[in-house]
Amino acid sequence: MATFTMHLPCENIHLWIAIPFCLMYVTSIVGNSVILFIVKTDPSLHEPMYIFLSMLAVTDLGLLIATIPTILGIYLFNSRRISLNACFSQLFFIHSLSKIESSVLLLMAFDRFIAICNPLRYASLLTPPRIAKMGLVAVLRSVAVILPLPILLKWFRYCRANVLSHSYCLHQDIMKVACSDISVNSIYGLFVKVITVGLDSFLIFLSYVMILKTVLSVASHAESLRALNTCVSHLCAVLLFYISDIGLSLIHRFGNNSSHMLQIILGYIYLLAPPLINPIVYSVKSKHLRERIIRVFVNTGDMGEENHELWPWPRIPSWILFP
Repeated sequence: MATFTMHLPCENIHLWIAIPFCLMYVTSIVGNSVILFIVKTDPSLHEPMYIFLSMLAVTDLGLLIATIPTILGIYLFNSRRISLNACFSQLFFIHSLSKIESSVLLLMAFDRFIAICNPLRYASLLTPPRIAKMGLVAVLRSVAVILPLPILLKWFRYCRANVLSHSYCLHQDIMKVACSDISVNSIYGLFVKVITVGLDSFLIFLSYVMILKTVLSVASHAESLRALNTCVSHLCAVLLFYISDIGLSLIHRFGNNSSHMLQIILGYIYLLAPPLINPIVYSVKSKHLRERIIRVFVNTGDMGEENHELWPWPRIPSWILFP
């Protein structure tokens, strides 16, 4: 059976490189699992914002499971070969989960937009059935647009060295080693990128612009600074995901002279940084969630009456605004 071979530089220090990957893997698994556990066991966190955060954690765990075993197999056991079918399966899960993550980030931005710009309709718009439908649409959209990619790749002829530049299978990487005409895949891949990552990122940043506009128009200076601080931290996590995603795609399509090491580093940032950073950003910035996590690990018992109020108006619960 035909196989792909994954080529990575710095072979003499692969064992040392595996150490930070193992640490990142364990930290990411623990961080996202803790969020899922806390949200599931605490009824006060059964709110749209935390449900979307749980969706993000599940997606990040899926990305880790789909990629890390292959990466550690190379660095720890020098296991470089992967069959075509296994590679196409990994490709499907990586790209599908990546697009699901993009959709979930959009849903989280939409949640904040409704909570701040139209708080009186928040409870009526984001009902549990509607949230479930939104999550289902995110999954179905991602699977529907990604499924043709491995199917098209399966019909290609691979008559070259079949050496991939990453330690996992990416659509752009596999296209480079095909001997068939890849124009259909290239055009369709670009179309998928535009209607998912391009559209989602545009709507996310548009929603945050509207949020900031609303905050600055009705809040005091101190409240505006606090809201801005939360917005910036969330946007940094979003930017990390989208910049690495779009950058990796552009390098593979147009950066023929780009450094192999640059492609590898950007690929790792794209898939491994979000699962590591997302739990930190969203739990640290959410006082409600942060206190629950502290109770679990520190066993502080009753932490006293909570005072999350960031706004002076009683019509908007504090967890809805900027947690």
